[in-house]
Amino acid sequence: MKKTTLWQISVTASPLVEEVVASLMGELFGVPVSLFTLAETGLSTISIYVEDAAQVSAEGRQLLADGLQAMRRSGLDTGPLEVTVRRLARQDWAESWKRHFRPIRVGQSLLIRPSWSPVRPVKGQAEIVLDPGLSFGTGQHPTTRFCLGQLVRARLAGTRQSFLDIGTGSGILAIAAAKLGYGPVVAFDFDADAVRISRDNARGNGVGRQVRLAVQDLLLLPVTTRTRYDVVCANLIYDLLIAQRERILNRLRDDGRLVLAGILVGQFPLVRKAYEEAGMRLVATRQVREWQSGAFVRAH
Repeated sequence: MKKTTLWQISVTASPLVEEVVASLMGELFGVPVSLFTLAETGLSTISIYVEDAAQVSAEGRQLLADGLQAMRRSGLDTGPLEVTVRRLARQDWAESWKRHFRPIRVGQSLLIRPSWSPVRPVKGQAEIVLDPGLSFGTGQHPTTRFCLGQLVRARLAGTRQSFLDIGTGSGILAIAAAKLGYGPVVAFDFDADAVRISRDNARGNGVGRQVRLAVQDLLLLPVTTRTRYDVVCANLIYDLLIAQRERILNRLRDDGRLVLAGILVGQFPLVRKAYEEAGMRLVATRQVREWQSGAFVRAH
């Protein structure tokens, strides 16, 4: 008989360490990890779901506790790092997503909504239907929302503009670019699962043929290339943005816009300095809680 319950094992943490916690839980328990951030509290909940609590072994629980304790000692703003275990009816598990993932409007140009939302786009507004999955990026995170806003801002109606998404995750930015009329749209990620999910999301939104997706490691790309893009987005950790500055900038047209995200507030000055030293000028920035993102153009 099909089981009617699920077990939810969750860690409540600061967004500063959400990806580290998600990686730890995924490695320890070998099941997909989901996360969301509550705007009301500013805290993230990182969860796994299993049909039998015995799937989460005592050894795994101890290793999780040890890993969280090491984070507490690191000096980072980790948040509470509270572990909770709940037994959920399947309908409760499904409904929990509906409480936390709400439609997002990016100006009058773009609507992002989960499949269960009754909200529909207004006239002339592009629509993306995207449910929570294994890869980060449903538009809820402030860094993703900044990137989406910059895509809308940079779009020039009636003109051909290309877009490159470095570290595409769920594919949300590439899908949004295709919906907004960018082309060609190219996206890659070093994580094969992320690319698979991105392809599914692109097909589900009717732009599977408009978005070129690939499994690719930024560090293995040629430093120079003849192919350049009008808008380049790199939502990556700060040290990778700095170390791979040349590879990233060599893919941007001279009159293009570069959007950098995934950066903690304390790290942003380092990223800004590195790109300004390479001839870029900051034209837009936004800080939300621990995160700061920026858009750059070439200084002429």
